[in-house]
Amino acid sequence: MKRITALFVSASLTLSSISSAVACTSLIVPTTEGSYVYGRTMEFGIPLKSEVMVSPRNFDFKGVGIDGKAGSGLNWKSKYAVAGMNALGQPIVVDGMNEKGLIGGVLNLPNSSEYQAVNQANSAESISSLQVLTYALTNFASVDEVKSGLRKIKVNGAKLAKYGGNTPLVHYTFHDANGKSIAVEYIKGELQITDNPTGVMTNDPPFQDHLNSIGNYSNLSKVEKPPLVINGAKYAAPSSGSGLHGLPGDFLSPSRFIRALFLANSVPNNYSTAQMNAAAWHILGSFDIPPGSVTLPATNPYGGGVGGFEVTEWSVTANNKNMTYMVKMYENTNVYVFDFKKMDVNAKEIKYTKLNQPLLTIPVN
Repeated sequence: MKRITALFVSASLTLSSISSAVACTSLIVPTTEGSYVYGRTMEFGIPLKSEVMVSPRNFDFKGVGIDGKAGSGLNWKSKYAVAGMNALGQPIVVDGMNEKGLIGGVLNLPNSSEYQAVNQANSAESISSLQVLTYALTNFASVDEVKSGLRKIKVNGAKLAKYGGNTPLVHYTFHDANGKSIAVEYIKGELQITDNPTGVMTNDPPFQDHLNSIGNYSNLSKVEKPPLVINGAKYAAPSSGSGLHGLPGDFLSPSRFIRALFLANSVPNNYSTAQMNAAAWHILGSFDIPPGSVTLPATNPYGGGVGGFEVTEWSVTANNKNMTYMVKMYENTNVYVFDFKKMDVNAKEIKYTKLNQPLLTIPVN
C-alpha cells in the first residue's frame, strides 16, 4: 500500500493543464421511500482508467502537503468505509459513497477555484484539493459533519506530478441520507459552503451564480402549454414538449445545470427507489457526450488533434436506501453494481476492481 500511496504523487502525465475540457453533471432526486437517488456523469478528454475503489475503516491515508508529497500534509485514519470511482490508478475517489449513505463527487471548476494560503509551517494541517472528497467520505456521516469538519482543516493548491505539475482546480458536491445537499468550493482563497436546494451541480461559474440564473428560466414547465390564442385564432405547438421549449440543450455547464434541474424536477413524485434509479439513468442520458461532438483542438492537453475528443467516460447512480453504487462505462452499457451490504468494512487494504467486462447481451432467438 505504501507503493500505491506513493503513486499518488509520483505518476506523471505530459499535460500542460488539467483545467479545461471536463464537463461533469450531477443531481439527486427523492423517492417515496424516504431515500434519495444520486446520479452523475464524468467527462474527460484523456482516459482516466477509473476503477471501483473500496477503502475500509481504520485505513491510514497520507495527506499531501504544499510540496505535493504524500505524508507531508494532514495524515488521517478512516472512520468509515467508502466505495467509489478513482482516477489514473490513484488511491483517491473522485466520486463515491460511504457506509453511512453520504454521497459526494469531484467536479471541475478551473476558472474559479483558488485554495487557501498554506505555508510550510501549517502544511501538515492541510490536504491536496484532490483529496477533499476522500477525506470527507472517510470521516463524516452527514452534510452537517462535512460543514463542520472541513472548516477545521486547510486545503492547499499543491501542484501534483500526475497532473503535469499543475493544481487540480475543482469543487465538490455532497448529499446525505437525510436529503441535505451542499456545494463546497474554495473561491479567492476562502472556503465557501452553499446549501444546495436543487441537488444539481455542474462546473463553472461558482455555484451561487448557477442558483442566481434559475429565474431566467421561470417560463419553463413540465406541463404542456395550451394553444396560443390571437384574435380568436388558436395556434397549437407542432408536437408535445411545449412546456420545456427553450430548455438549453448544449454541453456548456450553465446549460447543463438548467437542463439537469428541470429534468430532475419533472420526474413524478410518486416513484419508488427502483423507479427513481431507472429515471436517474434516463436523465443522465441527456448529458452523455457522443464521440466527436466535443472535439478538442490540437493545442488541448487532453488529447486534441486528429481523433481527439471528450466523452462521457462513466456514469453512476447510487441510492442510500438499498445502499448500492452502480456504474456504466463508456465502452458498453453494462451496469456494474457494488452492494454495500456485502462490503468488508474491516478489510486491511484498499481494493480496486476493473470494470472491463465484455458487453452483456440477451439473445431473443
